[in-house]
Amino acid sequence: MTTSASTGKAGAMRFGALLLAMPLLLWLFLLVILPHVDLLLVSLRERISYGKYEFSLINYIEFFVEPLYWNTYVRTAVMSLMATALTLIIGFPVSYYIANVMRGKGKNVLFLLCLIPFWVSELVRTFGWMILLRESGVISNFLQWTGIADGPVEMLYNDATIMVGLVYTSMLFMVVPLVSVLDSLDDSLIEAGYDLGGNAFTVTRDIVIPHAMPGIASGCIVVFMLTLGNYLTPNLLGGKDSLWFTEQIYTQFITRFNWESGSAFGFLLLVLSSLIVWIGLKLSRQTLSETVS
Repeated sequence: MTTSASTGKAGAMRFGALLLAMPLLLWLFLLVILPHVDLLLVSLRERISYGKYEFSLINYIEFFVEPLYWNTYVRTAVMSLMATALTLIIGFPVSYYIANVMRGKGKNVLFLLCLIPFWVSELVRTFGWMILLRESGVISNFLQWTGIADGPVEMLYNDATIMVGLVYTSMLFMVVPLVSVLDSLDDSLIEAGYDLGGNAFTVTRDIVIPHAMPGIASGCIVVFMLTLGNYLTPNLLGGKDSLWFTEQIYTQFITRFNWESGSAFGFLLLVLSSLIVWIGLKLSRQTLSETVS
């Protein structure tokens, strides 16, 4: 009697857990898995005539044959990696200061200051940079007023401006996981490192960074994927010649109505992001479960 009751209770708990997980499973299947499967199937067909298609690799062949496509592909990957590295270099000291140096209300105020820019949309933040950097903008007028520049200075539509915008729009997604991890770092470990003859560099290298590695991996993954798939910032700050791969995808889908090539480009971007994330996890000796826990 007891055994059957325990079995029934376990079955009820499993059924309850399944019901709780059902919204998440439906979300993953309907909005993640199914669209990507359809994306792959569409990319593997060629339009023969109106409403008629056949299996073909022509969309992928065109990608590798046309230098503009794969040059933009590589350029987007390299600049996304650079933006991720810069975001980490800037975000790590900020996160360490918030988590381990500041105390009390000052800590909360600094963290809130990091959040405030993200209370508005990415479009508004990007337009803010355009107002600052355009030739009739705030910085250009200031340089002319001080006599540093003789005429209007155009700071938009170049790679440096794109990089500034990408780092700025991604900073929060690096700071939050780093602060969460560094907040659990015991101060006694740092004190012990100094007591044993270490300096700031060795303590950071041997104690702080290994402890923060899950947060570093998590932040880098999120920042890289958001940067790689960013469309708004590169196109507004870099102009029509920004050469960002998401612009090529947009052109195929919206401008040329070529859903087959657009799907192939989108799937190639997915493969690229997955490959670089996998390589990053291997190099950092982290697992995906450690970065999301």
